[in-house]
Amino acid sequence: MGHTLEAFAASCHDTLKADSGTAGRERVCALLREVLQDGSFVAAHLGDDVPERKILYEDAELGFCILAHVHQDAKESPPHDHGPTWAIYGQAAGETEMTDWELLEAASEAEPGKVRKTRTYTLTPGMAFVYNEGDLHSPRRDGPTRLIRLEGVNIDTVKRLKFQAV
Repeated sequence: MGHTLEAFAASCHDTLKADSGTAGRERVCALLREVLQDGSFVAAHLGDDVPERKILYEDAELGFCILAHVHQDAKESPPHDHGPTWAIYGQAAGETEMTDWELLEAASEAEPGKVRKTRTYTLTPGMAFVYNEGDLHSPRRDGPTRLIRLEGVNIDTVKRLKFQAV
């Protein structure tokens, strides 16, 4: 039987309610990897009509969100974190080159933080990774991609600082 958004969201809720820390997020990441293997789930939530960012589910109690991301073209993001929250990226189609960064100088509202590249790796369909608070990363896509991503809170409501590679 295929996965449903409702069942996936309920499993994420139960897991994060029991353990909202790193171990709970890793369990949610494992659940996401399972969902990414379900072609009917991917087709239902990551169709051509989906924009770059669409909230599929926002948990009323815990605040986490499940999002669909469909990128039609190449795109590169600068180094960033998710402010005071976490994110889990799950690759459904295409490839994303992800780079991790080490913080060299803290960011402020007036000045971007300074970061140094530590590693680059490719997310392929079925892969998912947890980025905890303060984990600096930058995705690059050379062509169309489709992702399911979770955020600890809706990132649109969070103030984030900028970072600059040195």
